[in-house]
Amino acid sequence: MTTTANETSAGSAVAGVDSRRTTTRALLSGGVLAGPLFVVVAAAQVLTRDGFDLSRQPLSLLALGDLGWIQIANFVLTGLLALAGAVGLRRVLRGEPGGTWGPALIAVHGIGLIIGGVLVSDPSMGWPAGAPEGAPSTLSWHAVGHGIGAGLAFGSLPIACLVFARAWWRAGQRGWAAYSVGSALAVVAILAWPDQDTLSVRMALACVVTFGWLTALCTRPLTR
Repeated sequence: MTTTANETSAGSAVAGVDSRRTTTRALLSGGVLAGPLFVVVAAAQVLTRDGFDLSRQPLSLLALGDLGWIQIANFVLTGLLALAGAVGLRRVLRGEPGGTWGPALIAVHGIGLIIGGVLVSDPSMGWPAGAPEGAPSTLSWHAVGHGIGAGLAFGSLPIACLVFARAWWRAGQRGWAAYSVGSALAVVAILAWPDQDTLSVRMALACVVTFGWLTALCTRPLTR
């Protein structure tokens, strides 16, 4: 009887570990998919929505117009997937250097994307059709909220890059550390470049860099 009880208990423990491992892998997979989803959906809209011009209109403006719900959903779903990735990373990195602040910053990134999706920009730059050609002279409350969300999303990942770079450098993983520092510096350089005429293109490029890093980060524990 005792042996049977012990075997049952051991089997339950193993099943619990397997279930947690499966859940963690699913969460990390969400983080892997976040970037490709956002880039593919945004690129498809840039190419197919009549009149949209990325050279002067930022991706955020895709949330306006008759098909604006597509970009809104893109922001929100990408944010939720990033949050899932943050939870998965917290599970696998608990107790390790960077295991607290790194996932927390990625969670902030996800929250910023969700805010940016729920609170849309004001019509501007000629989008949607009939909107003013330039930037709006005043901002609505939801446009201000969108800006805050964008600031959280764009600002948190470069900091997360540096947090993980420090941890990896100390662990002797110099390649990953260099990649993270390079990603952070690339985003800062892209966004800080003093040319307002190319800002919308540079913001899209910064998205590619940051999402590429996030995908690589969440893929890493899945392959170990």
